[in-house]
Amino acid sequence: MTFKEQILLGIPNTLPQKKPLKEGVNRAPKRKDILTAEEKKLAVKNALRYFPTEWHAELAPEFLQELNDFGRIYMYRFMPEYDMYARSIEEYPAVSQQAASIMLMIQNNLDPAVAQHPEELITYGGNGAVFQNWAQYLLTMQYLATMTDEQTLHMYSGHPMGLFPSHKDAPRVVVTNGMMIPNYSQPDDWEKFNALGVTQYGQMTAGSYMYIGPQGIVHGTTITVMNAFRKKLGSGISPAGKIFLTAGLGGMSGAQPKAGNIAGCITVCAEVNPNAAHKRHQQGWVDEIIEDIDTLVSRLRQAKEAKEVVSIAYVGNVVDVWERFYDEEILVELGSDQTSLHNPWSGGYYPVGLSFEEANDLIRNKPEQFKKHVQETLRRHAAAINKHAERGTYFFDYGNAFLLEASRAGGEVMADNGIDFKYPSYVQDILGPMCFDYGFGPFRWVCTSGNAEDLRKSDQLALKVMREIKAEAPKEIQQQMQDNIRWIEEAEKNKLVVGSQARILYADAEGRAKIAEAFNQAIKTGEISAPIVLGRDHHDVSGTDSPYRETSNIYDGSRYTADMAIQNVIGDSFRGATWVSIHNGGGVGWGEVINGGFGMLLDGTEEADRRLKSMLFYDVNNGIARRSWARNEEALFAIKREMERTPELKVTLPNLVDDELLDSLN
Repeated sequence: MTFKEQILLGIPNTLPQKKPLKEGVNRAPKRKDILTAEEKKLAVKNALRYFPTEWHAELAPEFLQELNDFGRIYMYRFMPEYDMYARSIEEYPAVSQQAASIMLMIQNNLDPAVAQHPEELITYGGNGAVFQNWAQYLLTMQYLATMTDEQTLHMYSGHPMGLFPSHKDAPRVVVTNGMMIPNYSQPDDWEKFNALGVTQYGQMTAGSYMYIGPQGIVHGTTITVMNAFRKKLGSGISPAGKIFLTAGLGGMSGAQPKAGNIAGCITVCAEVNPNAAHKRHQQGWVDEIIEDIDTLVSRLRQAKEAKEVVSIAYVGNVVDVWERFYDEEILVELGSDQTSLHNPWSGGYYPVGLSFEEANDLIRNKPEQFKKHVQETLRRHAAAINKHAERGTYFFDYGNAFLLEASRAGGEVMADNGIDFKYPSYVQDILGPMCFDYGFGPFRWVCTSGNAEDLRKSDQLALKVMREIKAEAPKEIQQQMQDNIRWIEEAEKNKLVVGSQARILYADAEGRAKIAEAFNQAIKTGEISAPIVLGRDHHDVSGTDSPYRETSNIYDGSRYTADMAIQNVIGDSFRGATWVSIHNGGGVGWGEVINGGFGMLLDGTEEADRRLKSMLFYDVNNGIARRSWARNEEALFAIKREMERTPELKVTLPNLVDDELLDSLN
C-alpha cells in the first residue's frame, strides 16, 4: 500500500504479524511496576478495546508481556512500516488542509531524528508523549485524513475520542493531556493511570504536536546564557574563555552546547547516556566528546587560556565534574542543570558512582534503592554548587525542578527565610523581567513545504519586520529586539534545523502579528510556496502557570493558580487557533504546572489574516495583563503601552501600595 492508503486505513483490516523489537534503538526506561494483578488485567482490557474481538486471544498475552517488560502497553505490533518524518503538506491524504498540517506536525514529533524515544511515541523529557500507543496514532491520523473544516477532533490524553460537528472558525483539534482531578495528580498517579492507558504526560510541545527539535530551546537557552553572562560579567564583557557548566544532552537539554557556542563561551555539558551524547555530537550540536575526567580538566585549562568558544560533552556524571573542578580550582562563571528532574525516579536524573547500565537495572528491579541513590546524589550536587558559588559562580535553576528535588532530598538549597531557594530560577532573574513581562516569548513557525528556500525567505521577512519595529521601539525593549535580530541573522549559519523546516524567535504581540501578516501575504503571492504553521513553546508569556518556572516572578501569591493558562487556551480557541492544547505537567513535572498551547495554519487567505490578528494579540496580552495585576513593573509598562495603541483593550490595573504603610501595621 502507498503511504496515503496506509494513513486512510487506520487500524489494519487484518492482524499484522508481531514484529521483533529493533536493536540499537534509544528506548524509554522501564516504568515503575505499580499496578496490582487486577489492575494489569484492566490495563490489557483497556488496550484491547481498540481491536476486533477475534484478535483479543492473540493480543492479550502480548500486551500483558509488554506491560510487564516495559511498564506500559505500546502495541509495537502496530507500528507503521513507512518512515516517520514530516512530509510536504501535499503528500498527506486530507479533506482539510488544516488537518493535513496537524498530521505533518505529529509526524515531525515522532521523527527518529527529532524524538528521544520514537518507538515509545515519546518526543522528549523521558516521558513527553505524543500518544500512549500505536493504535491511537493510527486512529488519529485516519480521523485527520477524513475530517472536514466543519468538524473538530477531540483528543483525550492521546486517545482520539472522535470527530464532532463544529464550524470553520472552530479549532480543528482540541487536545488535553493529563488533566487529573487535583487530588490524583501525584507522580505515582501518573505511573498508575498511564499504565492503565487512560492518561499521559504530554510535556509541553510533545503532546500538542508543536516540537521543532532542539532549536526551540536553543533560542531560549541562548537568550538566557547571554543575559546570565551580562549579569555575571557586566554589559559589554565577552564571555569568550568563560565556563558554562551544566548537564543533560537529551531532547531539550541537548540544545545547551549549541546555545553556548552562539553565546560565545566554553560549554561543558555532562551526560550519563553515551548514546545521547554521541547523537548530539553526530548532529553537530556539540563540538567535542570527552570520556575521561583528567582529559576534561586538561582540555578546559587549554580552552580557558586560549579564550576559546567551544562546547564539550563529558560522558559521565556532572557531580563528578563540579567536585573535580572545585579541587582543581577551575573557576566556573556560569552554572545550571537541565537533566529531567521532573521525572527523577524513572531515568530523568542518574546517581553518581553507578554506571548508566547499573542505574537502569536499579530502576527496573530496586526502585527504592535507586531513589535513595538519587537523593544522595542531589545532596552532593547541591553541596558542590554551594562551594563554587562561594567562589563567584552564578548558578541558576533552569526550570527542570533541580532546586525543588534537591530541597526534597535534604540538599542545602534553601534561603535563610526557609521559604525561598538560595538560587534564582532563570525566569525570576532573566526571562521573567527581561522578556515575559514585556510580552516577548518563543514564537515559532514551520514551513509545510519542507523546502529550505521557504524557510530562508521567512527568515528574511521576519528580519525585515523586526528591524522596522526596532527603529521605533522604546528603549525598554531595544536589547530584546537586537538579540533576536542577531539570532535570525545567524540562524542559517548555526544549522538549527532538525526535522521540519522550522524557526523560532522571541517576539511580542506586535512582532508576532506583523511577522505572521508578512508570511500570510507571501503565501498569497506565491513568494512562499506553501502554508506555514504558527505556534509557540508553551513556555511563554501567557501559556503556562508554573510556580517554579514560568510564573516564578509573580509575587502577589497567585503563582500557584492556573487561571491564566486555562483562560489562554479558551481564549485562543474562539479567536482562530487551528488547534489548542492544555496539559498537566511539562518541564517541572506532573502536578507542578498547567500549560497551554496552540497551532495556527497560515494559508494566504483573508480569513487567516483575520484570525492571526485576533488570536496572537490575545495570546500575548492575556499574560501581560495577569503579570501587570501582580504589580510587575515591566508588565505595567507593556500593558499601558498596549492600551494606548489599542483603545478596545481595557485592563484592570493595580493601585500600588506604599510598603511603609504596611510596615506600620506591625
